[in-house]
Amino acid sequence: MNTKSLFTAWAALFLLCAALGFFPEPENLLKALCVLSGLLFFLPPFRMLRLARARGDRRIPALLRNLSLLSLGLTLMLLVLNFLSVGWSESAGLFVHALLAVVSAPMLCLRFWGLSLFLWALLMVCSVRAGKRA
Repeated sequence: MNTKSLFTAWAALFLLCAALGFFPEPENLLKALCVLSGLLFFLPPFRMLRLARARGDRRIPALLRNLSLLSLGLTLMLLVLNFLSVGWSESAGLFVHALLAVVSAPMLCLRFWGLSLFLWALLMVCSVRAGKRA
């Protein structure tokens, strides 16, 4: 698989995770689809890192590092805003939660927030190491 098709698969999984993240409490088959797509979301970037390391390419690890940092930073900011929005209007709270669902698509889709954050952090660390080796 080339890098372009991996980016396409990753974008498709992002859209799927973002859409599935809006279901409040999925059950049975939908919950299994959420967990599976949340885990599959992280396969293309790790495969891209492997391909980049084999080719000696530093651009892809740098891009994945920056995307991981951006996702983790925005997730932290939106989580804090989401907790602070308790005293705000209902529509403001829903807006912040919707932003969180899109920015942190695999986190809300996967339903195991810690695992998703761990996988983003692992992707960041692996991309930093892959960038140094390339």
